Amino acid sequence: MKLILNEEQNYLKETALSFVSEKTPVSHLRGLRDSNDQLCWDKEIWSEMVKLGWSGILIPEEYGGSNFGLTGMSVILQECGKTLTPSPLFASGVLGATALTKFGSEEQKQKYLSKIASGELTTALAIDENSHHNPNICELKAIKDGSNYVLNGKKIFVVDGASADIIIVVARTSGEDDDVGGLSMFLVESDCSNLKKVKLDMADSRNYANITFDNVSVDESMILGEIDMGLEPINEILDVGRIALSAEMLGSCEKAFEITIEYLKERKQFGVPIGSFQALQHRAAEMFCEIELTKSAVMAAMQGAEENSNDLQRLSSLAKSIVGETSHLVSNEAVQMHGGIGVTDEYDIGFYLKRARVAETILGNSTFHQERYANLTGF
Repeated sequence: MKLILNEEQNYLKETALSFVSEKTPVSHLRGLRDSNDQLCWDKEIWSEMVKLGWSGILIPEEYGGSNFGLTGMSVILQECGKTLTPSPLFASGVLGATALTKFGSEEQKQKYLSKIASGELTTALAIDENSHHNPNICELKAIKDGSNYVLNGKKIFVVDGASADIIIVVARTSGEDDDVGGLSMFLVESDCSNLKKVKLDMADSRNYANITFDNVSVDESMILGEIDMGLEPINEILDVGRIALSAEMLGSCEKAFEITIEYLKERKQFGVPIGSFQALQHRAAEMFCEIELTKSAVMAAMQGAEENSNDLQRLSSLAKSIVGETSHLVSNEAVQMHGGIGVTDEYDIGFYLKRARVAETILGNSTFHQERYANLTGF
């Protein structure tokens, strides 16, 4: 497995770096937060991302995408992570596009994939029902009623759920609440009756929602994949999402480290830069080493996805576990090395800490993925 990018992927990475540096510096996120923007992302910026083809990277060419692969999407998200760029790219371009491409019927692909690629439609994946990510715990029921299914239950912490046009809902169609079988996916239009969305105010100022389904009726044509498909197919979508999110988190780590190193060179105490203090040098060296190890784990997972590796589940959990721990370490150290000003709103470094804490929990924290990795390995 080659842990390097090819020429096209490097070009895409450079294009993304140029875009986010010019269009979405951290001040962009700050402005959205201060204006209490209801979308938590900018429509014009999203339109420009769509024009660059980012929304269709994981979508086959026959449905309007480029099918450039997960590595291409991941390097874009890595650069977006460096400036904490808010957008529907992860929820729609990764989770939604993957779910429909892998499990959608031909009719569903024709109807929705081209709209995701063109930016006309955004999606969200509703899977978690409590504060700890555990995909096979599902109490939201879907009961067959003639040619329809009636959904009752609640999903929480749905990424981009407050603005999504289509909600991809994981529901239980048979079995007990914690069975790995008996799970199905449904496409639910967010403006349908008896569906209630409550936007959440999170520390990282991004778009999340709790969604309640109260006798929401869905036509059987909106079933995504097979009924009672179980957890394994759903994990295919989640693993793609975990790898892409890991790349974004890696980008945030890299930028937080860069900002901190510059501060250590500039801030003086006792007449010398604080970066000359050996204790701080040791802590900076530890951050550097952990980031380099994390790069290898994330790159291995990206390449594993490109090669359809049989080890993809383990690679995905390894990447998300390691990047979660590194993100925690780097964001903590970055704020501490800035001293008291690190926790003030005047400095951008606090935004990286807030984003790190939220991103660590999305699609499973380090503890969840360490346990999953051990189980997959046979321990």
